[in-house]
Amino acid sequence: MTVMDHRDQSDPAVVPGWLPGATAPRTDPAPLLPDAEPFRVLGTPAADKADPGLLRELYRRLVAGRRYNQQATTLTKQGRLAVYPASTGQEACQVAAALALRTDDWMFPSYRDTLAVVARGVDPLQALTLLRGSAHTGYDPRATRTAPLCTPLATQVPHAVGLAHAARLAGDDTVALALLGDGGTSEGDFHEGLNFAAVLHAPVVFLVQNNGYAISVPLTRQSAAPTLAHKAVGYGMPGRLVDGNDAAAVHQVLTEAVERARSGGGPTLVEALTYRVEAHTNADDATRYRHAEEVTAWQAHDPIRLLEDALRERGLLDEQLVAEAADEAEAMAAKMRAEFHADPDLDPMSLFAHVYAEPTQQLREQAAQLAAELAAEAEVHAR
Repeated sequence: MTVMDHRDQSDPAVVPGWLPGATAPRTDPAPLLPDAEPFRVLGTPAADKADPGLLRELYRRLVAGRRYNQQATTLTKQGRLAVYPASTGQEACQVAAALALRTDDWMFPSYRDTLAVVARGVDPLQALTLLRGSAHTGYDPRATRTAPLCTPLATQVPHAVGLAHAARLAGDDTVALALLGDGGTSEGDFHEGLNFAAVLHAPVVFLVQNNGYAISVPLTRQSAAPTLAHKAVGYGMPGRLVDGNDAAAVHQVLTEAVERARSGGGPTLVEALTYRVEAHTNADDATRYRHAEEVTAWQAHDPIRLLEDALRERGLLDEQLVAEAADEAEAMAAKMRAEFHADPDLDPMSLFAHVYAEPTQQLREQAAQLAAELAAEAEVHAR
């Protein structure tokens, strides 16, 4: 009886000691394993070789990102936003993710990744439209090559894989980058997305921002894996572990993963170790599940401080750059305040748009009911 070998012809030879066939290991797991320690650039000899222009640009964007988080948080307290999941402390991951992509690549953000969306070039008002409660999304995904903010955990992961696979089939060299948190790795969509990505050899990169908690659940209650990056081996893709507060390191790792995917190397799982300094959202009381000492310890490893120290050590940070970065950030915050001060002009009937290509009977009934209620309300106001 002939044993059929279901392995792709490009796969390496069967490991000695294993019988050929479907049960044979497809790849050697050793090259897929992440490093024992998170990859770092800042504070290491590699920082001396980093591109000065890139470091300065990262600094400007980190300063703007911190101010963006502060202003969005304030708008929430003023009732201008319904909810805001701040990425304070995670700005290095957000900015590096945006800078690692080409304009024709695609980003698939989670609900906490509004800063990554803004860093990609989307107007802050548009990026926050969903969290304001005004519309399903405030920007054109096709025009911005950025998927709508995803509030369910990890459902954007298979979407990213599908788009990347479709681009590959079409002969495009587009890469998709999916952003998610450590809590998202506990979801079935994460497993399904990574498994399909590896099997299909899709040009997609997964960035897990491990900020320590899935709302109030610490990582130790979610996973027993050595690191989340180790999960990559089970799917047959490389896992990379990086210091998520080291902007230069995150940018380098993501750039390498994106270019690997673009050149036909397949997917990569990147775990960035970072920390959520603020509460999960404005509706969360983080003091109930973590100590102030923990927050203080992470603040000493702040991404802006790390980059400032590295820039000063190389003589790349002067008072002019500090002032320019601060002024740019404040101008953005002022623009946000001005735009959010005006109440949006909303059309309630737009809720039914872009749900189905052909509205279902139930959707048509709901639209008709709302239209009747709006007409009745308008008649009352007209009296």
